[in-house]
Amino acid sequence: MLDFNTLVEFSRGNCVSICAFLVPANLLVTILTMSLVALRRPSYQVWQSAGIASFFASVMISHVYTWFMIGVVMAPTYILLWLAITCLVTNLAAILFQRRYGNSPSLSNNA
Repeated sequence: MLDFNTLVEFSRGNCVSICAFLVPANLLVTILTMSLVALRRPSYQVWQSAGIASFFASVMISHVYTWFMIGVVMAPTYILLWLAITCLVTNLAAILFQRRYGNSPSLSNNA
């Protein structure tokens, strides 16, 4: 069984490497989601990309909260939390936009 304290200590002990992976991963996959919506790709591709991006953002939020648990309140913790929440909201907005305007001919240039 996975011990919560061990996981929290791992998260704090490897902070630099975790953040070095999660920050670009969040940004790249969120940009991919927005690009898929802009290119009018099928829904399953948008959902898959948004799901991966949301997973990365959720892991980052969990990682930041491990620092909040021990009382580390600094600018980087708030910046990382803001980045993760922004990525979550952006992916949700991309899904909603694609569902609302995905089949709408009014967005095309074929008028």
